[in-house]
Amino acid sequence: MALAASLFLRQNQSLVMTPQLMQSIQLLQMTHGELTQFIEQEVEKNPLLEIAANDDGARDERFSAEAEQSPAERGEDGGQADLYDTATSGTAGSAPETLDGGLDNVFPDDAGPRAADAPELIGQWKSMPGGGGDGEGYDLDDFVASRKTLRDVLNEQIPFALADPVDRLIAQHLVDQLDEAGYLQGSTAETAAKLGKPAAEIERVLARLQELDPPGVFARSLSECLAIQLRARDRLDPAMAALVDNLELLARRDFATLKKLCGVGEEDLLDMLAEIRKLDPKPGTRYETSASEAVVPDIVVRTAPDGSWHVELNADTLPRVLVNRDYYTAVSSRTSRDSADYGFLNECLQTANWLTRSLDQRARTILKVASEIVRQQDAFLVNGVDHLRPLNLKTIAEAIRMHESTVSRVTSNKYMLTPRGLFELKYFFTVSIGSAEGGDSHSAESVRHRIRSMIAQEAPEAVLSDDDIVDALRKGGVELARRTVAKYREAMNIPSSVQRRREKRALAKASAT
Repeated sequence: MALAASLFLRQNQSLVMTPQLMQSIQLLQMTHGELTQFIEQEVEKNPLLEIAANDDGARDERFSAEAEQSPAERGEDGGQADLYDTATSGTAGSAPETLDGGLDNVFPDDAGPRAADAPELIGQWKSMPGGGGDGEGYDLDDFVASRKTLRDVLNEQIPFALADPVDRLIAQHLVDQLDEAGYLQGSTAETAAKLGKPAAEIERVLARLQELDPPGVFARSLSECLAIQLRARDRLDPAMAALVDNLELLARRDFATLKKLCGVGEEDLLDMLAEIRKLDPKPGTRYETSASEAVVPDIVVRTAPDGSWHVELNADTLPRVLVNRDYYTAVSSRTSRDSADYGFLNECLQTANWLTRSLDQRARTILKVASEIVRQQDAFLVNGVDHLRPLNLKTIAEAIRMHESTVSRVTSNKYMLTPRGLFELKYFFTVSIGSAEGGDSHSAESVRHRIRSMIAQEAPEAVLSDDDIVDALRKGGVELARRTVAKYREAMNIPSSVQRRREKRALAKASAT
């Protein structure tokens, strides 16, 4: 068979992932913080992109300008100002002298002109950062007293606990090795080698530091932390020491082995467990100064006047990006079309237009998915988690005519603020559980909520077993196997009925004492 070269045309279709398409997909699943960081990077690279300023600043400047104007300039009635001037400079000004009401005979040490003090203080306040002279509101956090950290509290106690300067130096080195929970991270051998001191001397200083407040600080393990607190309460007897040394058995709830090791009965062991619950496993966290970051919702759901739900995007999470076309027109008119600067400017314009369109499409997609979720979960918003419907990505995708992968990207790391609270969009997607009466199926999350509620309301003398929970759910119209109940219970970190009975008895006894 002879081989020969030939030319021919062939037409086919293929899906090509362009860089812009890939970036649009990434924009869809970005969180608010990631999106803000991405936009800031694009603004730095693209001279045509601008982040729109907030209107609050302009409004504050307008208000400050109005406040500095006189009543006549603002078009207000000046009669009240005239009355004030008359009262301060007319015949009423001699009233304090006539009635012997001057301040000279009351505060003789403060006698003298006071009128110059107020402008001086106002000038100092205006010169401060955030003062009223620049038109910007001051930050109340600047006037709040700073909270003491764990190291501040310990440094105040060390001079009273240790008199030797060498011991104080060792103590300061040990304080620097504390973590946020108050545990000592470094070993005494390493500290002794670094400071050139015997390990016994480091241990002596450490034992003295373990007597400081808060109790349990400078511990090297959880067992030692609990032992220090029990010793401060004079409750570290041999039985309690054996319990503290075997916390892994307590975590496994192996009470039979604990009773043998501690040499106590069941009642005494319950008392010891109640004593352990009163201790603080992380004594240093009470002085934690790091501020917790609140989750900013992407969607806000409110009740409309007609009883329906009003779904809107949170304005605080919407990026305000503008394309400066005036700058593009001014620069392009002065640049040759064949130059590299003109090509760079056109590329920047295309990138800016693409980014604004992508952000707009992202907002529309999120709003469309959130609106359909609200429509599907209307019963949950009205009646609570017991009425949460089973829902999957396919149902939402078919309703809004999008692909499941798009819905999945939209619902990841996005939050919705509802009258029922703040929920991640993934929360509304749960598997379906069949009904015992052949009716509508139930959501797995609502079933878990029922199990959690039944266990929370059970009495110490009537603890529910897994079989009892199955029977109660069947009466409520939920068909669930016993092993499924056990799986849900373990996933929610709820112990078995035997363990719960012991713990509830211990809590009841501790509360009674």
